[in-house]
Amino acid sequence: MAPIARHAIRLVATTRNRVDGSLLAALDAAAARHDAKPAEVALAWIIQREGVTAPIASATKPGQIESLIASTKLTLGADEIAALNTASAP
Repeated sequence: MAPIARHAIRLVATTRNRVDGSLLAALDAAAARHDAKPAEVALAWIIQREGVTAPIASATKPGQIESLIASTKLTLGADEIAALNTASAP
């Protein structure tokens, strides 16, 4: 998994102190629907969460910067957000 994906998933996982298969499956499903990377979906989800004004992300390679930019253009549907929220609920 790319560093950007690990960081995005780690950020999401802080609310439950673990990541299980359901969250990864929800990220993969949304990524497949949008022809995107799971990391892009994770960042888009974080950006779209209520109360998040500026997610902090970093990149060490040009491809990661492209993923960061792509995540800002990705709009998740209500069903995808619900699935991600359910999968990450404590």
